[in-house]
Amino acid sequence: MILLQGRFPPEIRTLLTFATSEKNVEREFNLYNESSVRKLYGSTIEGHLVGCIGVEFLGPDKGEIKHIAVLPQHRGRGIGDKMVNFIKDKHSLSLIYAETDKDAVYFYEKFGFKITSLGEKYPGVERFQCILLTE
Repeated sequence: MILLQGRFPPEIRTLLTFATSEKNVEREFNLYNESSVRKLYGSTIEGHLVGCIGVEFLGPDKGEIKHIAVLPQHRGRGIGDKMVNFIKDKHSLSLIYAETDKDAVYFYEKFGFKITSLGEKYPGVERFQCILLTE
């Protein structure tokens, strides 16, 4: 895993569009560069960026996954799991929080997160709260 802050490799734009809208990519990336409580990491295979995970620290041992994405051709290979384990271990997180849509619920559920529906947070879009206690 590599820290992506300060650099904006072209692949990060593609990856972040899987986790946020295309119009928000620059703003979100800039937040990682400007915030002392956010970190953005990349996962590589043979030197190519294939995944990213962004976390915001909510306290000394608590973090919120803000963005997580893996290129479609590399999904199903455990890259997402490795990225979550990386931030959990590197930052000694005892609680990891995420909010997601229906498409990603299975990923978080499979990993062991407790899933709770937040209802229709945006018109026509159901959102889910995902919480993992690691202690």
